[in-house]
Amino acid sequence: MNITRESLEMPNKQTKYENRYGDVYTFTKQEDGSVLWEGSFKHARFGWPNNYKRAYQQYCKDVGSGGGRPMHIEDFENAVHEMIYENDEYVGPGPICAQYGHLVYSDTNIIDMVDPSGGPYLSTHTNLYERFGDDELKGLCISNFEPIETGYKIHTYGEFDHLDD
Repeated sequence: MNITRESLEMPNKQTKYENRYGDVYTFTKQEDGSVLWEGSFKHARFGWPNNYKRAYQQYCKDVGSGGGRPMHIEDFENAVHEMIYENDEYVGPGPICAQYGHLVYSDTNIIDMVDPSGGPYLSTHTNLYERFGDDELKGLCISNFEPIETGYKIHTYGEFDHLDD
């Protein structure tokens, strides 16, 4: 892995990343805070976030109709993936998973992970400065990815945005 910076004729600076196969990727910060990630993505894996909306709505309807109080969505998201093991042997899905797991699906309209063969692996909430150590990317975390002709436009948020009033 080799990370370098170079000045271009345009005002933006690029961070270059060379992966273990010698493929070079460039990261160029844009005025709007996004980052253009360009290079070869011929052999890459992609990820999409789970959408729990249908499953959670059905769960709340079922529990509410019986007079119960539904668990919080974050607890539901964990429970819907729960598997049961006995003596380190898989027995089956947990009760919430068995009943509502089939309603969880990948939202293929949102890309939350891109992993070109040889790297760099990037996913939502990755801090770009921590990953690449380049001051040009300081304070930027990944929100999501937008495909463009030459690679991806990485939409970002500030690492301390959650502290704003």
